[in-house]
Order: sequence, then structure tokens, then C-alpha cells
Amino acid sequence: MPKPQKVAKVQEISAKIKETKGVVIVNYRGLNVKEETELRKKLREAGAEYVVLKNTLLSLAAKEQGIEGLEQYLAGPTAVAFGINDPVAPAKVIRDFIKQNKKMEIKGGLLGTEVINPAQVEALADLPSKEQLLAMLVRALQGPIAGLVNCLQGNIRNLVYVLEAVRNQKESA
Repeated sequence: MPKPQKVAKVQEISAKIKETKGVVIVNYRGLNVKEETELRKKLREAGAEYVVLKNTLLSLAAKEQGIEGLEQYLAGPTAVAFGINDPVAPAKVIRDFIKQNKKMEIKGGLLGTEVINPAQVEALADLPSKEQLLAMLVRALQGPIAGLVNCLQGNIRNLVYVLEAVRNQKESA
């Protein structure tokens, strides 16, 4: 019979999985307290939450949400970064942290309810930020409009040149 504390913890983890958009699962072996505190701070600044969890509790919470296939990434020490607002933020922060410290490894993750492997987490971290994507969209939408304006200006400019030439011809005649 499961203990009430464990049942409550599984429900808490399940609720976090449900409300988050992106989850990164890492092996934190080799980090000291100072490095882990630094990582937590960076993740908090990015709007993510970092928690060390037991593999069985995380597995039960994932099953409760209907997520299958996560068990293959749950071996050894496991920490989880929950991206509350931005699914890309925890992946970016953790990837950058690993580049600096080389003590952690990405095990896998979740994007919504889809289980992703470490390579897909890396690809997710390579995506531009939401602000950059919005700027790219605005630039893409602005391009055709600017082209149309330039095209219309060219026709008006040519009409002015023709009218100027007619005026000059009538003045000289």
C-alpha cells in the first residue's frame, strides 16, 4: 500500500507535468552544491523550475498523465526542469550550463505529452526564442508590403517623368 506522502508527491508531479509545456530530464551526477544553486538560479530567471525527483515517482506521474515511453530515460540520478511558460527555455539553459561545466547530461524530455530523446532536446535548445520568432514573422509579413509600395512608387515616379518630359517638349515647341 502506497504511503500518503508518496501519493501526494506523485499527484504534485503529475500536476506540474500537465501545466508545463516543456520538461528536460537530466543526470545531475557530478554537480556540487554551488553549481546546482547556480543552475537553479538560471532556470528560475528563465521561468523554469528545477527539481530532483525519484525515478519511480516521476514514472508514476507520467503514467497518470497518459505518457508512455519515459521509463527508458529514468535510470540513475534524475533531476527535472519544468518549463512553465516556455518549452524551449529549460533546454537552452541546461544546454548552455552543460557547455560550461560538462558535468551533467541530458537524458530526455517532454514536449507537451510527447517524449523526446536527448538529440531532440538539443534541437529544441537550438530554436530561436519566442521574441526572435515573432520578429522573424513580422519581417516576413513586412517584406511583401514593402515590395508592393516600392512597385507602386516606381509607376508613379515613371508617370511623373513622362509628364515632365511632355511639359519640357511643349515648352521647347
